[in-house]
Amino acid sequence: MIYTVLIPDNVDQKAVDLLEGTEGLNVVYTGKLSQEELAAQAGEAHAMIIRSGVKITPEVLAAAPNLKAVARAGVGVDNVDLDAATSHGVIVMNTPGGNTISTAEHTFGLMIALARYIPQGDASLRAGRWDRKSFVGVELKDKVLGLIGFGRIGKAIARRAQAFDMTVIAYDPYIEPSAGTELGVELVQLDALYAQADFISLHALITDETRGMLNTEAFAKMKDGVRIINASRGALINDADLAAAIESGKVAGAALDVYEPEPPTEDNPLIGMESVIHTPHLAASTSDAQVTVAVEAAQLIINTLLHDSPQNVVNSAVLT
Repeated sequence: MIYTVLIPDNVDQKAVDLLEGTEGLNVVYTGKLSQEELAAQAGEAHAMIIRSGVKITPEVLAAAPNLKAVARAGVGVDNVDLDAATSHGVIVMNTPGGNTISTAEHTFGLMIALARYIPQGDASLRAGRWDRKSFVGVELKDKVLGLIGFGRIGKAIARRAQAFDMTVIAYDPYIEPSAGTELGVELVQLDALYAQADFISLHALITDETRGMLNTEAFAKMKDGVRIINASRGALINDADLAAAIESGKVAGAALDVYEPEPPTEDNPLIGMESVIHTPHLAASTSDAQVTVAVEAAQLIINTLLHDSPQNVVNSAVLT
């Protein structure tokens, strides 16, 4: 049997070459498709490789009766309706390790830039000013970094923070309290993290409990002058509440790589704020990471279709 693999988003050519060089596969590489185009193309697909720009909705699944597997070239699967995929018998997989270092490095870069006003200083100098007094920052040394989420990326950030002589604490209700012992990271309750952290970096998935978790109530529990970094999910933060906390001085600043929705709308209160640093969802966007996650996703599809050996399955109920 020949299986058709549809790639409705832009991925590294090495992944396409791997699939095309594998006997038993027919590769349809369209590049970025709209949702309507995706539904129209999905009918013949036995598998898909996607990135964050493509949504696997109930409508897409209904239009894809032959679909057996979806591989996300990246970590998050917020763009896949997992319940609908499971009900259709579609295996959903991701590549959790492929962009860990790129995301951790970008997050740490945002933290340094936030602490030292690097983007603001650059913009000021480019505008013809020599203003040193307005951009007096803080050191990372001896500061407390609070990580909300302590998975692969959280651990990678912890190692880098400790090299800067920071104290790292973390909150993650899904892992054992002893999970941080080897790295010298104390696992604490969320309110304790809020109370102790000078910097808070988000690395959590979107659930009913985490959506909008950084809100007015949460900010009230934090240190005065806390700094927020988010390269995880935009929906973790209530934008209006963060803007108000910055304006009041409770929060000294924020560095954001993700938004809800994306791209951010014109009425987003954080866009244009002097003490907020923005990047357009770049954390995983290095050439190194894009190659790695694309090739890993291609291999997941090969293993699933040709060897009946799915890995990194995020909707494990489909296997029962």
